[in-house]
Amino acid sequence: MRLLIDTHAFLWFVAGDKRLTRTARRAIEHDEAEIHLSAASVWEMAIKASLGRLTLPLSVSEFVADKLGTGMRVLSVDWQHGAAVERLPFHHRDPFDRVLVAQAQVERLAIVTGDRVFRGYGVEIVW
Repeated sequence: MRLLIDTHAFLWFVAGDKRLTRTARRAIEHDEAEIHLSAASVWEMAIKASLGRLTLPLSVSEFVADKLGTGMRVLSVDWQHGAAVERLPFHHRDPFDRVLVAQAQVERLAIVTGDRVFRGYGVEIVW
């Protein structure tokens, strides 16, 4: 299964946080899973860390680089993803989440997220 992991799901997964559902954890850990972390999620973490709203044991750069060693891939935001945001309904206005939805649609990825607003966009959700 090809998965795009939402920021909170990524952080909960690497921390072993019980808020990540068993279904989501199994999907991420599946041997054949192709896991993507959006560059938008890295940007979101960097903003939150710089504002003091996210504390990590390393800088965001070092933290993400360390996790990429486990087989996760960073999905760059390219022009097709940006352009796809234009046709999304405004179920909510979080620009990071809207980019994730666009990336999932363009790349045909399921999104690992506990955020219910994603369901209104017609993307496959794993939770």
